[in-house]
Amino acid sequence: MAHSLSPECTPLKLEYDSCFNAWFEGYLEPAVAAASSSAPAREAYSQRKAAEFNEKCGRVWETYRQCVQKAVNEKGLDTLLQQARDENPLTVPPPPPSDHPA
Repeated sequence: MAHSLSPECTPLKLEYDSCFNAWFEGYLEPAVAAASSSAPAREAYSQRKAAEFNEKCGRVWETYRQCVQKAVNEKGLDTLLQQARDENPLTVPPPPPSDHPA
């Protein structure tokens, strides 16, 4: 696993990565099976899994996110990020790639 932006954040990153990977293993297989379910069933499954993620990993994610944000600010990267957002705003998601080239 890679290190975080700041050495102080790396232990939190490793903890979050471990939590996310454990959660994702339990998410993926049932999600594939749920893909053939009705839209309400898929929505209910997604909501249950989101709540489970927040319960299991939400605290460490938020702590890690705050640590990285602090490092971004301390390194002066927040200005560069804002400049990039101003120059190339992502107001609309890009369209999915087509199977047939134009």
